[in-house]
Amino acid sequence: MNYTGLIAQKEYRGYFSSPSAYIILVVFLLISGWFFSSPLFLNNQAELRSLFGIIPIIYIFFVPAITMGLIAKERNTGTIELLTTFPLQDKQIILGKFWAGVGLIATGLLFTLIHLITIMILGRNIDYGAIFCGYLGLLLLGAVYSAIGLFASSLTDNQIVAFIISFFIIFFLFIIEYTLFLLPAAIVGIFQYLSIGYHFSNLARGVIDTRNLVYFISLIILFLHLSILALQSRKWK
Repeated sequence: MNYTGLIAQKEYRGYFSSPSAYIILVVFLLISGWFFSSPLFLNNQAELRSLFGIIPIIYIFFVPAITMGLIAKERNTGTIELLTTFPLQDKQIILGKFWAGVGLIATGLLFTLIHLITIMILGRNIDYGAIFCGYLGLLLLGAVYSAIGLFASSLTDNQIVAFIISFFIIFFLFIIEYTLFLLPAAIVGIFQYLSIGYHFSNLARGVIDTRNLVYFISLIILFLHLSILALQSRKWK
């Protein structure tokens, strides 16, 4: 039986059992919609570059908010111990919750396709390849942040603490790109590669480079593995 899929479905449906997911999605769409429509009405420019520029910033707050309770809430209520009474591996629990978080992020991105439809209706020249790469970059970026948020949530039974931990890890990866000029030239290349914005910007320009894909996938695997270890640590106490 695919327990990972069952957990993912349960968690995804659970998001919509309370108003929080609706509020988060509405705020996400309002902010992204504002930054898309402002150039359209003020400068008569209809393009998605502004959208691809603002969503990574929204993610810094949006993703920690949707992932902070994935494990922390289970720890706080004691249901994490109930889960372990079922024939589930810790890996299946982590992956199921990870895919639920990614699913909600993908749902938010899906609604932003209304902006692409708007551009198509207006008859603008559209580089579909660049748009595909931009959305791929946003999905991978969201997946990395979801893995980080899940890791933070697995460290504590307090959702606010989980939010703060994931926020600072995500913010660190985001801000590296803007501090490169402060670093010695000898290590700029290393920190540039560590910068998540550097890899996303390459995809947003329509360039699919295996180095960028390896970077995103490696971070996802790293933080999911750390989440599994953090979840397993309860057995050592």
